[in-house]
Amino acid sequence: MLGSALLVLAGLGCSPADRSGPAQPTAAPASSASAPSRPTHVRAACEAPLPESWRAALAAGEFRAPRGQRAVLTEVGPRARWTVVQLSDGQSRRAAVVEDAEAPRTLLTFADPVEHQLLAADVSADGRWTAFAVLEGRTLDSPWSLYVQDAEGGMRRLARSALPGPLPHPVVRDGAVFWAQGTGRGRATIFTSPVRPPGSGDTAPAPRALHSGVIEAPFAAGGLLAWREASADGRSTKLSALSFATLRPAGLPGPVAALRDLRSPASDGTTWAWVEDDEDGGDPRLVVWRQGQPSPVTRLSGAPAAEGLDQLRISGELITWRTPEAAYALDLRSSAYTRITPQYGYAQARAGALAVAYHKDRAKGPDARTVIQIVRADRLPRLPAPHDCG
Repeated sequence: MLGSALLVLAGLGCSPADRSGPAQPTAAPASSASAPSRPTHVRAACEAPLPESWRAALAAGEFRAPRGQRAVLTEVGPRARWTVVQLSDGQSRRAAVVEDAEAPRTLLTFADPVEHQLLAADVSADGRWTAFAVLEGRTLDSPWSLYVQDAEGGMRRLARSALPGPLPHPVVRDGAVFWAQGTGRGRATIFTSPVRPPGSGDTAPAPRALHSGVIEAPFAAGGLLAWREASADGRSTKLSALSFATLRPAGLPGPVAALRDLRSPASDGTTWAWVEDDEDGGDPRLVVWRQGQPSPVTRLSGAPAAEGLDQLRISGELITWRTPEAAYALDLRSSAYTRITPQYGYAQARAGALAVAYHKDRAKGPDARTVIQIVRADRLPRLPAPHDCG
């Protein structure tokens, strides 16, 4: 997420839910002994225009906010079965979940319709439990609260934090919510709590601490919860993980475990993608590794598509990201990528879904109309590669 004082949410029509924050791991310049693992070869992707088939599919999947309300995309669920949005009408603001194109179901109406903003959300596989985070101010260092809501009734707050640290990006898996929050002195802890209090009562145990360090917010990678953290000496960063099944540290695939000083990592458990910055100040690179490959592959570098790229997301054959100017999608089937928003905006691929959000007619501000489009990504045709693509 761009490090502006005001939330991107207020201006770009997308959620500020990323994996950055005031306690983001940083590293001193790496020595040769801790130099990052570099791709052994390059298979550059080629830019292609957004095909009419994709335009039509996205247009058919447009989300229409209730009359008089403005919607902001927060998260999309597997195969587009659900979408979490923020809805505002000038007098009130609320978090809502949309399931199978039904009317939005309110999760929480915010106490302050100006200051409070929806950060991130996740929904359980059966659709019953929704975990969501609310930022209680306009700046990224404002306090935040994390809630879990039962579609059959009831809601409770899992955590509240006013300490610097990673912004909460809840992950719901196997009847539990996982998140990270700052604990002071630049450190943060990964916690978990059951979605349902054990037993028949409503009293839940205190969240269980799983790991502490100088870390970013964790993300789901198949059966793993993964995150980026600084080494003990602070001279490099790496990826770490634990198993959802055992809640114990888990090994990463060899080519991924060897990585150092990457940023914006993402994975669906099979495909991993991240950004590597050039040591000499050159263009950043989008790097991809898939199971079965001997080593990571550089797929993209250079302006404009790789300039300032972050917020990578993965769904099968699709990788999406955003830059300060637009959002893009890469189709690994054809090694072609396309600019998927006219200008600015956001795109996220996840588990067979693709969601896109941007302002209509390139306008910005409270009066701009936000376009939100949600489609089944696995139903999109292969993105055609240009004839001159090598």
